[in-house]
Amino acid sequence: MNRQVKILLVDDNDESLVALEAVLRPLQQVLFKARSGPEAMKLMLRHDFAVVLLDVLMPGMDGFETATHIKRLDQTRDVPIIFLTGTEPSSGAAFRGYAVGAVDYLTKPFDPWVLRSKVAVFIELFRKNAVLVEQAALLSQLVQDNEVLTDFALRLGAVETRLEGLGDAAGGDEGVREAVKDLADRVAAMQAAFEAVSSVRGRD
Repeated sequence: MNRQVKILLVDDNDESLVALEAVLRPLQQVLFKARSGPEAMKLMLRHDFAVVLLDVLMPGMDGFETATHIKRLDQTRDVPIIFLTGTEPSSGAAFRGYAVGAVDYLTKPFDPWVLRSKVAVFIELFRKNAVLVEQAALLSQLVQDNEVLTDFALRLGAVETRLEGLGDAAGGDEGVREAVKDLADRVAAMQAAFEAVSSVRGRD
């Protein structure tokens, strides 16, 4: 089952936020709302969002300024931004939106199906990226495990060599020779177990 992702809706107009919620509710994701640029930035520093739907015309920090701040921070710079605005595309606002890092620019009133399909794409991209991150972490752990196993094998070999030397130095002391032999048998058993584990990991 696909896990839910977080989507941030930014608009100073409550009616617009309600309308966006209604459009995106069928996607069954977790929707966060912000009514200003500063409020949006606070939420973005606390949560990982799959996409941000950002209104352009807001008092104080407008959408362009908010997007600029988002793209400046390492933690948030890769979050895709879709601008939503009531201004005409011919006004040059769309060009400015792309210039500050938006991935798309929609003019109100927008087609709900179009918006929903665009957001769905970024949801899927976010999920795939999360899977890649998990696989990279797992691969890193496997590499570390292999390094540990290799180091263990080297240590076992060194112990075996030293035991051989102790056995030769024991001479006629039967007690020492028996103790060394017992320890050597244990080392051999550990090596056999190690080789079995390495063989299984190699097949995986």
